[in-house]
Formats: sequence, structure tokens, C-alpha cells
Amino acid sequence: MLRNIKLLAILIASLIFIIGCSSDASSDEPKQTEEANREATQEQEEVNGEEEEHRIISTTVAITEIMDALDLDLVGVPTTYKELAPRYQGLPDVGRADQPDMEIIKSLNPTDVLSVTTLRTDVEDYYKQTNTPITFLDLESVDGMLESILYLGEKYDRMEKAEEIVAKFEEQMKEIEEMTKDKEPPKVLILLGVPGSYLVATENSYLGDLARRAGAINVFPGEDGVEYQSANPEYLQQANADVILRAAHGMPDEVVKMFDKEFKENDIWKHFDAVKNGRVYDLEETLFGTTANLAAYDALLHLVDILYEDAE
Repeated sequence: MLRNIKLLAILIASLIFIIGCSSDASSDEPKQTEEANREATQEQEEVNGEEEEHRIISTTVAITEIMDALDLDLVGVPTTYKELAPRYQGLPDVGRADQPDMEIIKSLNPTDVLSVTTLRTDVEDYYKQTNTPITFLDLESVDGMLESILYLGEKYDRMEKAEEIVAKFEEQMKEIEEMTKDKEPPKVLILLGVPGSYLVATENSYLGDLARRAGAINVFPGEDGVEYQSANPEYLQQANADVILRAAHGMPDEVVKMFDKEFKENDIWKHFDAVKNGRVYDLEETLFGTTANLAAYDALLHLVDILYEDAE
């Protein structure tokens, strides 16, 4: 009997030892699996977050230049003959800003597509119909551009860079004010040419904003936020501007030839004081775009030179 009791005690002790070892092993396995799963989930979240932060498409050159200044990557850029920053070389072209290639844009899975408010009515439906995220930036004036830069800086964690850009521009604008404050303001007529036709740029346009900042008086201030308006030469002559500024857009070389032909063959232009006095200037497109851009200060310096070239 005693022998049987000893054997039973040994058997129970062995069983407890085996169960204990088995329990320890099984408790370690879930911990290791749980840790591995947690690490994998964290890595996937980081990848997804990075993709969402950087899958931005720019549809205009001006916006692309701003994104470069903010040190932000893109996954798509506008179709343009202009040279973009090296960091964007080789990226897919997504079409012109007013005619976006939605098939390419959708294939890039963007988290944000950047366009301008001046094109909202032209392109907004494209993005709505394809359920594509779109942001319209106000580049209709220098102030609008600076606000847009701050908006992008806050949205994409580049606030320090954005504030630096804005602060520099504000100092430059003060410099322009000092240069022109004691000068007699000239009256200007601003013509925006596109292949085959031209419009008058009012004070509400970016070109009008530049002229105002340079101290000039636009003979067509515009009403109700109208940026451009049509007008025949006979009507324009009544304004009798001191200076005529001709801005070429789209195909600048062809537009300049169009302007030259118009001013040569239409006799009405001979009666303009600006033409009589040789105060007609063609604005370089790289400096004078239709929307605000980072070349605004250089454009203003050039504009001040030509507006006051006869001033003492």
C-alpha cells in the first residue's frame, strides 16, 4: 500500500510539472504573436500615412513652384513647356489646368489635386464626377497667393517654410511701395492676348493687381470681381492711357505677332497717346503669368522700371 501511495505521488508531481511547462510555453506564444501583429500593423499605418501625405497633384506651374519652395513632393505635374524643378522631373503629366486628363489623375490615386479658383467653373465638374479630391487655391492676387501658401504650410506641416516665404514677400512689397510712393501714377491699359484675340485685364486680375502695387491707375478698374473684359479699340481709345501693357498667354511668340499686326493694320491705335509716345510694352510671360506666382517681386521691379522710365 505504502509503495502504491509513493508511486501515485510521483505520478501527480510529474503531471503538475508537465502541465506547468506546457502552460508557460503556451502563454509565451500568444505574447510573441501579439507583438509581431502589433509591429506589422504599426509599419502598415506608417506606410499608409506617408502615402496619404505625399500623393498630391499640381495642375499649374505656379502651384508647382510653390510646392517646391515648401519642399513638398508631388505624384503628378501639369503638362507644360516650362521647366519644372529637378525634383519633379520624370513625373506623369496630367494635362493642362483647364483640360485635366482625369484618367491619368485617377490612376495616380491622389489624396489632393491642386488647382486655382479662376478655373473652378471650368473644371470642378470633372473632379466631382470622378469623386476626386480637389482644392482650389486663390492666386488671383499677391495677397491671395500668400494666404494660399500659409494654407498649404499648415495642411502639410510646412508652416515654418510658409511663414518664411510670406515674410520675405511682405518685405518686398513694402520695398515696392517705397519706390513708387512719391511718383506720379501713370494710367495704364493692360491687354491680355491669347492666340487669335485679346481681352482687357481689369484691376481685379493678377496683372491688374501688379499694376496697382506698382502705383499705376488701371483705366478699366472692372466691376463685381470681373477680371477680364472685351472691348473694341474705339472704346479703349477713350480711356487714353499713358502706357499700354501687352501680356501674351498660351503661345507667347504667336500672340506678340498678333499684337504687332493689330497695332500696325488697325489705324485706331495710332491715336492712342501711349502709341504716339512709344509707351507700348510686351510683358514677358515667364514673369507675368495670369495667376500670382513666386516671380511676383521680379515682375514688379520690371514693371516699375517701364512705368516710370521717363520720370526724374
